[in-house]
Amino acid sequence: MSEPVVQSGPSSPKVGFVSLGCPKALTDSELILTQLSAEGYQTSKTFAGADLVIVNTCGFIDDAVRESLDTIGEALAANGKVIVTGCLGAREGESGGNLVRQMHPSVLAVTGPHATHEVMTAVHQHLPKPHDPFVDLVPAQGIKLTPRHYAYLKISEGCNHRCTFCIIPSMRGDLVSRPIGDVLTEARKLFDAGVKELLVVSQDTSAYGVDVQYRTGFWDGRPVKTRMFDLVRALGELAKGYGAWVRLHYVYPYPHVDDIIPLMAEGLCLPYLDVPLQHSHPAVLKRMKRPASGERNLERIARWRELCPEIVVRSTFIAGFPGETEEEFQDLLAFVEEARIDRAGCFAYSPVQGAAANELADPVPAELREERRARFMAVAESVSTRKLRQRVGATMQVLVDAAPGLGKKGGEGRSYADAPEIDGVVRLLPPEKISKTLKVGEFTKARIVAAEGHDLLAVPI
Repeated sequence: MSEPVVQSGPSSPKVGFVSLGCPKALTDSELILTQLSAEGYQTSKTFAGADLVIVNTCGFIDDAVRESLDTIGEALAANGKVIVTGCLGAREGESGGNLVRQMHPSVLAVTGPHATHEVMTAVHQHLPKPHDPFVDLVPAQGIKLTPRHYAYLKISEGCNHRCTFCIIPSMRGDLVSRPIGDVLTEARKLFDAGVKELLVVSQDTSAYGVDVQYRTGFWDGRPVKTRMFDLVRALGELAKGYGAWVRLHYVYPYPHVDDIIPLMAEGLCLPYLDVPLQHSHPAVLKRMKRPASGERNLERIARWRELCPEIVVRSTFIAGFPGETEEEFQDLLAFVEEARIDRAGCFAYSPVQGAAANELADPVPAELREERRARFMAVAESVSTRKLRQRVGATMQVLVDAAPGLGKKGGEGRSYADAPEIDGVVRLLPPEKISKTLKVGEFTKARIVAAEGHDLLAVPI
């Protein structure tokens, strides 16, 4: 359960809140929490202490569905009044009805993702808002579920692709890009509030603006195209004035992404790309119906490294996709080695109700899927470890995430190569200088002295 901010006012109705799933869902949660706060509701840290509970769910893979359904059940048992939103709310059950209502018929309301208005309508129906909303207590950047020094910025909703293993378009719809002026205004509010790292997220960041044909928008009285390159450049220029980072997630390897790499070399955004490649073999990618030209990914990554040698590439892959042969899997292992993927995650293929891949021939047995996932991770971790060891002796800028006692006994942070919660960390040793202190949300220079697993060990200087 998230650690919500509890607003003052003992007579205010209380809403418990749980946010599950990916950063896109987290930004939906932040919008709902901001609206709740604007209307004078409190948020409760416990189910039992709330007047009702909102659960923002994930519905992508089986484990996420189970976690969401279990959380709804826990909230019903402890509180009894539950509103469900998020991706699972949009899924159908086996008989065609709403899955959540089939499993938990006593929930008060169910909505899909990105549905702040619908959620608030349900809240108003079951827990009338206070007479005098404390609008002045809502910070300009809204309510955030991340630490104060970093935040996710969602630039679009939905996806135009129809990957055979994915049901997200059926839950979140086709791509809808946010107006570029709105995105940049939100970014500035976040920087003004003290955010030092902005993590750009969407279902497909590199497709930003496709749905509106890259039309020209306006921000601060000047024209800006609704296009990935223009957005990243504007965000980078804005971040520069605050000494902040901009990090890009969910970037498909389209040719136009090459244009972004020089911006990284210039320091306008972090030399870090989160690219969901999923596989390497052309036949598997064809069965997956993946966008972009997978056959040229090695060439594309090599080109990125020519333009910006410091670039870090993180990716996710699927092992045991239906029809995957041992030869195709070996191609994937060779790709990870040759591409020198810095950070790699892997899922054993999991059939998802409603996904087209379920109908493909030659499904891989579950035991073999798990065995291939383990083999993949062994290779990926070996590549990652070798690359991390190359950083020993280097001096890096580290964003401090934890610093008990002002860091006198050390702390924890991240370099440009580490996104929060999905990559490694930089474990900070006690500073050599007695006068040196560390503060959460601020940058420090650190000398890398060792690599341990996925993490680096460093001395603040």
